[in-house]
Amino acid sequence: MEARPEDVAAPVEQSVVDAAIYRDGRRVDTPPTVAATAERLRQEPGAMAWIGLFRPSEAQLLPVADEFGLHDVAVEDAIVAHQRPKLERYGETLFVVLRAATYLDDAEEVEFGEIHLFVGPNFVITVRHSRTPDLGAVRHRMENDPELLARGPEAVLYAILDSVVDGYAPVVAGLQKDIDEIETEVFGGDPKVSRRTYELSGEVIEFQRATRPLLGMLERLAAGFEKYGTDKELQRYLRDVADHATTVAERVLGFRQMLSDILTVNATLVNQQQNAEMRALAEAGFEQNEEIKRLTEASFDQNEEVKRVSAWAAILFAPTLIGTAYGMNFKNMPELDWEFGYVFALGLMILTSVTLWLIFKARGWL
Repeated sequence: MEARPEDVAAPVEQSVVDAAIYRDGRRVDTPPTVAATAERLRQEPGAMAWIGLFRPSEAQLLPVADEFGLHDVAVEDAIVAHQRPKLERYGETLFVVLRAATYLDDAEEVEFGEIHLFVGPNFVITVRHSRTPDLGAVRHRMENDPELLARGPEAVLYAILDSVVDGYAPVVAGLQKDIDEIETEVFGGDPKVSRRTYELSGEVIEFQRATRPLLGMLERLAAGFEKYGTDKELQRYLRDVADHATTVAERVLGFRQMLSDILTVNATLVNQQQNAEMRALAEAGFEQNEEIKRLTEASFDQNEEVKRVSAWAAILFAPTLIGTAYGMNFKNMPELDWEFGYVFALGLMILTSVTLWLIFKARGWL
C-alpha cells in the first residue's frame, strides 16, 4: 500500500488502534498518546509497551520512530509496504514483515494482508496495511494468558506469527478443494479448465511467495535463541510455529507441482481429442471419396452401357432404313425389276451393318 500524502498532517493517534503498558503480563495503563506511552514506559522498569498502528502515513510514523529509536530503513519499509516476508535486526530491535492470507472461495483468490513488527527490548509496535488479520484477537488472546504475555515482546511476536501461520490452514484447504475440482474437470473434458488452472497457479505462486520466506526467517530467529537469551518455553513455541510453516510450505510446493502436472495432462488429453477428431474427419473424407469413386464408376458403367445400346441401335437401324427404302414400291424404282435387286439389297444391309460394327468396335463402344 502506498504511503498517504504528506499534506495530510493527521496526528499519529488517528492511526493508533490500541496502545497499552503491560507489567507481569497484565495491562496496567492505556496512555492517550504515543508520547505518553513512551514516557510511561521509561518510568516503569520491567514493563512492556504494545502499540498497534493501522495504515500510518510517514508523518504519523516518524514521531513513533523518534520515540522508540527505530531504524530509518525499517521505518521506510513500513511506510511504503509491499514487502516480502523478512526478518532484520537493527541493534536491539527486530524488524519483521509478515504476509497474512485469506482464501476467497467464490473468486478462487488469495487475499493478502501485510504486517510490520518492531520488536524491541521492552516494546512491540505493529503496523498493519490491511484489515486482515485481526490483531485485536491476538491481543485479546495474550491478555487472557498473562503467563505467556509476561514472557515479553518475543511472546507477542510468537503470538502474531502463530496467528498468521494458523490462518494459512484455511487457504491450504481452499486451494486443495479447487485443485480436486480441477482434476475432475480435466477428465470430464471441460474446455474452461485450462484457464482456471492457470489462474489458480498464479494464486498458488503468490501464496508461496508469502510462505516460503517464513522458513528462513524462523531459522534465523532460532539461530539467535542463545545469543539473545530467548525464553526456553518460547523457543518451543516458536519451533512449533516453524513446524507448521514447514508443513504449509511443503503443501504449497506440492500444489505447484500438481497444477503443473494437471496442465500437462490436460494438454495431452486435448491433443488426443484433436487427433481423434482429425482421424474421424479423415475417415469421413475417405468414405466420402469412396462413395464418389463408386458413383463415378457406376456412371462410367452406365455410359458404357449407353454406348453399347446406341451402337447396336445404329447397326440395326441401317438395314431397317434400307429395307424401308425398298419397300416403298414406287413404279419407277429401277431396282424393282432388276434381277439382282434382292441380293443387292441384302448385301447392302449386311455391308452397312458390318461397317458400323467395325467403326463402333474401333472406338470401344462394343
